[in-house]
Amino acid sequence: MSEALMTSTDEISLCPMRSEERPDVVRSFLLVDDQENLQVHNESDFVERLNCAAARGVKVLSIFGNTGDGKSHTLNHVLFNGESVFFTSKSSSSCTVGVWAAYEHSLSLVALDTEGLLGAAVNQNQRMRLLLKVLAVSDIVIYRTRAERLHNDMFQFLSNASGAYLKHFTPELRALSSRCGLDVPLTCLGPAVIVFQETTHTQLLGHDSKVPGHADMQLQRRFHDLGLGTDAFSSVQYIGTQTITPPTDYSELLDALRQQVQNTHTRSPRHPGIVFRAFEALSERFCGDLPDDKLNLYTFFPDEYFTCSAVCLSCNIRCKNGMNHLRDRVPHMADGLCQYAHQYNNKVLICKRCYEGGREVTVAPKTSASSDNPWLGLAKFAWSGYVLECSSCGVIYRSRQHWLGNQDPESSVVRSEVKHVWEGSDNFLTNHQNAAQRVLDGMNYMIQSVSEYSSGPTKAVTAWLTDQVAPPYWRPNTEIRACHGCQRPFEEAERKHHCRSCGEGFCHLCSSHRMPVPERGWGSSPVRVCMACYRQGGPPEANSQVCKEEPRGLIARRVAEVAQSTLDIVSTAVDYPLCFVKDVARPDYWIPDQDITQCHQCSKVFTPVMPKHHCRACGQGVCGPCSAHMKPVPSRGWDHPVRVCDNCNSSTDSL
Repeated sequence: MSEALMTSTDEISLCPMRSEERPDVVRSFLLVDDQENLQVHNESDFVERLNCAAARGVKVLSIFGNTGDGKSHTLNHVLFNGESVFFTSKSSSSCTVGVWAAYEHSLSLVALDTEGLLGAAVNQNQRMRLLLKVLAVSDIVIYRTRAERLHNDMFQFLSNASGAYLKHFTPELRALSSRCGLDVPLTCLGPAVIVFQETTHTQLLGHDSKVPGHADMQLQRRFHDLGLGTDAFSSVQYIGTQTITPPTDYSELLDALRQQVQNTHTRSPRHPGIVFRAFEALSERFCGDLPDDKLNLYTFFPDEYFTCSAVCLSCNIRCKNGMNHLRDRVPHMADGLCQYAHQYNNKVLICKRCYEGGREVTVAPKTSASSDNPWLGLAKFAWSGYVLECSSCGVIYRSRQHWLGNQDPESSVVRSEVKHVWEGSDNFLTNHQNAAQRVLDGMNYMIQSVSEYSSGPTKAVTAWLTDQVAPPYWRPNTEIRACHGCQRPFEEAERKHHCRSCGEGFCHLCSSHRMPVPERGWGSSPVRVCMACYRQGGPPEANSQVCKEEPRGLIARRVAEVAQSTLDIVSTAVDYPLCFVKDVARPDYWIPDQDITQCHQCSKVFTPVMPKHHCRACGQGVCGPCSAHMKPVPSRGWDHPVRVCDNCNSSTDSL
């Protein structure tokens, strides 16, 4: 396009076209620019610019075709007696950018002039999608061509437009019909298509037959031979004219238009405001950037024009839902299986009982059940391992519940699936991202609870629990006052150790040897023994009868030792600097401590002596007075009451 033409186009895009004979009458205006942006604010603005407020009902006519085939010129002569309602140019370049609209009063037609299929827009794919949105709100579509022979591109364009109309636009238009309260849906049938061909040297379709409709049959046969369909259109009609000496004869095309306007069997006139709402709904639904280098222009309207652009981060499969489906709270979906990626941890467990009943309930390993209080839940975790809890069935599995012969959960109570991972989605937020923080919170609660009591009662409880699971040949803790080896009395906080061979109580130094004691049922692994048993090489002969009866009694003690080792591992986290542990455990949705300078609620600036707290619901940093409330936040994985800010405490949506 030349600079002069570009300048002219830019100028007219700023204001509507006006009739040369009546400059006070606005005849056409820019409805949508080449970036798919509506240039009309609302229904009243649309009706005012068209000057059709008195119309009870209108139909929409749009025209398509390649650049330079005279679309604007055709509309001017067929509808407006040759007046320059739509801008035309003698140049072969496109002179229409975007979509222009005008209203023809006698036929009650809203005419939409579109940019050519080979237009000057930079983003070709956005322009092609725009053309289909125009076609979707039209009652009559003219495909204008000056080709001497009908090219396959035209058949491909119309067929793909038909398929895209049925697949992507029909649901949205039906929803609009329901919202507008229309008796007849907008999508009973699509628009009527008129293929208008003008030739100079070539005979027209049906020229050798006097049978009415023979040209239309030849056109449909061509679609069939190419394996293409036009199911979305209420009719496909051929109108041809041969122009050897100008001007072009548009009389037959005008007669066909009048017949379609009067035909109300499939498409009835409607209020112009409904036309605007339909176009606005399609514009809001199907919008967004479409990179030219990723789409095939030959297909005209590929599914990528109208489907969600989200791609699974793990397997790179595209979402199959329509554009902007998240506005309707419809999650991303994709066909095919996904692949596991450790960085996303996208393997989920589904309750098998619920799945067999037709529901899909996801479960995740947790330290405690939702019905357990924090202290008891952490104790159960140390004793019987992690828990799988279904929201419908309750607790369905504990990793160390049966200890010997415990089945893998995937072979008994759950089934595993690898899920797609979508950018910005929080599908795995509850299950994984705050697990470390929940354990840390549990540890803090345990430490705070233990610090409230003296070591005496705590040691007494520990000694009592140890006696409950001790083998019968062990001397009870309550009877051990001094080390059986060195006879040194035990101090209050000193730990008592049992020799696995003789069962007596010793201090750490007198029971530092290790050797297998299979006679007592401890298997072939080395265990703690006293110095005397280590030198002797086994238990005393006097206890030989007990040795044969003890293995079953040792099961409880083995359980206790595994639980004790678990507690030891957990307790080592306390030895790390608190800031390091907090940083590692911080969920992804929490604002990092270094980015928090003031309270999110009261805007008070934090000082070194003023602690920062995170709201478990929104993740913002708040001060103590602004986060004094405790409430469960199950949507974030916090089943027990946790700290929340004032805003989240008063809002149920975030919880």
